[in-house]
Amino acid sequence: MAVMTRSRRKLNPFVITREMLYYLLLSAVAALMILPFVWTVSTSFKPNELIFAPTIQIIPTQVTLQHYIAAFTTVPFARYFFNSLFLALAGVFSNLFFGSLAGYAYARMHFRGRLTLFRLQLVAFMVPGVVTIIPTFIVLRSFPFAGGNDWRGLGGTGLLNNYLAIILPGAAGAFAVFLMRQFFLTLPSELGEAARIDGCGEFGIFWRIYMPLCRPALATLALFTFSAGWNSFLWPLIVLQDPELSTVQMGLQSFTFNHQTEYGPLMAASVVATLPTLILFIFAQRYFVQGISFTGTK
Repeated sequence: MAVMTRSRRKLNPFVITREMLYYLLLSAVAALMILPFVWTVSTSFKPNELIFAPTIQIIPTQVTLQHYIAAFTTVPFARYFFNSLFLALAGVFSNLFFGSLAGYAYARMHFRGRLTLFRLQLVAFMVPGVVTIIPTFIVLRSFPFAGGNDWRGLGGTGLLNNYLAIILPGAAGAFAVFLMRQFFLTLPSELGEAARIDGCGEFGIFWRIYMPLCRPALATLALFTFSAGWNSFLWPLIVLQDPELSTVQMGLQSFTFNHQTEYGPLMAASVVATLPTLILFIFAQRYFVQGISFTGTK
């Protein structure tokens, strides 16, 4: 009887029509979302005469790689790519380590003022990054014994024009601490108690017991952190005046000069700039979905 009821539900015309409309709507939204990227890829392979053609061609009739060659020869785009990759990976590793340490402390260690400190961390998470740009800039410029500064932080540029100006302010973001803390709360506390009985230290419990279980949350945090670091533009533009330290997002503006834009090389460079984030998401997609599903369930 139950089998017959299920089969009737599956063959219900109303349910079938509703599901068809649902998937058609999702397909239309997906097409609208992916269309700009498809247009960028298509334009990057078009010759100049087809880019400004009066008719729209999603699939170009002529294909050229000249724009990709120009993107790496007109400006030192490979150097920009390396700078962005180094800074993004440094931000990922620092947030994974320090964010996990702080999240573990808030979730599994009992100390006075733990909830108060965590709430202050959440308040910092709610403050827009634009608000803290000027104070952070002053702190980095006045860093003692760096960039020609004396012990008072005067006389030089501090940590400006240095990779550390990008890495240090975001080494342990509030989002990283919040995400890892919420995930640690979903793990059984009996694992840590059993390890303590066996004589394992607190850092050993964190590193050997809990960290291997946090792969979904770590993958999610790595993806978010890498994407934010890779796409960052305003802060690197402020603290990195040396052209040798420019990032990919800063390098994209190099294709616009004298009120003219080289659309072909710009589109080619944009496609190259998209690849790292796209590749990372493809490989970390399974862990990313698990991390989003489990985080915040407790």
